Amino acid sequence: MRRHRGEPRPGWEATVREQGMVFGAPGRGAGGAARPYWDESVHYTFSLDEVLSLEADVEVLHGMCLAAVDHVVTTERFRDFAIPEHAWEAVAASWRRADPHVYGRFDLRYDGGGPAKLLEYNADTPTTLLEASILQWHWLKDVHPGDDQWNSLHEKLVERWGEVRARLPGDEVHFTWSGADASGEDHVTVGYLQETAAEAGLDTVGLAIEDVGWDAVLERFVDLEEARMAAVFKLYPWEWVLTDDFGAHVVRSLPETLWIEPLWKCVLSNKAILAVLWELYPGHPNLLPAYLDQPGLLTEYVRKPRLGREGANIAIVGAGLEHETGGVYGEEGYVYQLLAPLPEFDGFRPALGAWVVGDTAAGLGIRETVGLVTDDGAAFVPHRIPA
Repeated sequence: MRRHRGEPRPGWEATVREQGMVFGAPGRGAGGAARPYWDESVHYTFSLDEVLSLEADVEVLHGMCLAAVDHVVTTERFRDFAIPEHAWEAVAASWRRADPHVYGRFDLRYDGGGPAKLLEYNADTPTTLLEASILQWHWLKDVHPGDDQWNSLHEKLVERWGEVRARLPGDEVHFTWSGADASGEDHVTVGYLQETAAEAGLDTVGLAIEDVGWDAVLERFVDLEEARMAAVFKLYPWEWVLTDDFGAHVVRSLPETLWIEPLWKCVLSNKAILAVLWELYPGHPNLLPAYLDQPGLLTEYVRKPRLGREGANIAIVGAGLEHETGGVYGEEGYVYQLLAPLPEFDGFRPALGAWVVGDTAAGLGIRETVGLVTDDGAAFVPHRIPA
């Protein structure tokens, strides 16, 4: 694993815009200086052996995570995950029905010198998908056409939608995102997923989740045309869904309405899963020690809110080191995980985002920051496997 610098392609801004990257909030570089969010002046290389090792690690982690969900459901540990009690039965039923899932992203610590370590699993609403699937692939073909890349995301997404199609109550899926996302990142991600579903032969409709209606007479969700929404993809966190009247309708609509990602993903997308994994697989080489609500024997740790996002409300405690980020999370409780700082390359710290489609490892995206926390100032950088 190595970091390289190079010249961006002439007119790269227009190129990535044409490929769908229509949001451009800048990242932050050294000293807080602005840098492009998509930064192709930097890339990482991996050997084929490293990639094969990472693929194996990801599939092992994914299998362990599914076993952990089964444990949580079987032992009814929903309170540990701050899941509202009114949803417990529905979460368990969703898992037992094996409601279909499409994708997720593991965030990993990796430096090329040992097994990848799980930092968290973005199993419900992961973004940076277009960048990982399309943008960096075209960059590779333009700049390093003889090299390879860990990236079968597009093909696997199309294939997965074809598999999910058999479980749908029809051939139509509504794809929803929150109009409250000012960056446009959620809309871009949903739009790309909608394209992969259409390529698999599904009929698709896109609309903001705020425009989803509830027909109180027929007790079903409807779109702006008053048409029934029988299958809905939502890029909107389950923990937000379950806290309002809309969420009550969602729970009541199951299983007649198919929701993707499924309700059981609210277990996997919660950082409490890190502590449960450590309980079930203590000492596993791909895990870091983690505990619920207290640091246990840890003297150096990262305190993470169960439902935190974008590096918010993170506290880091280490030898001669204390750091805390702001935000609105934490009332739901915290998870304490062993401090394992991301490796440093030329003053920057890469977090590896390893993708799973269905139950298969499918690709890699890298977000890079100068700080200890990968937050909304991180830049996305591509990678390649030299021939």
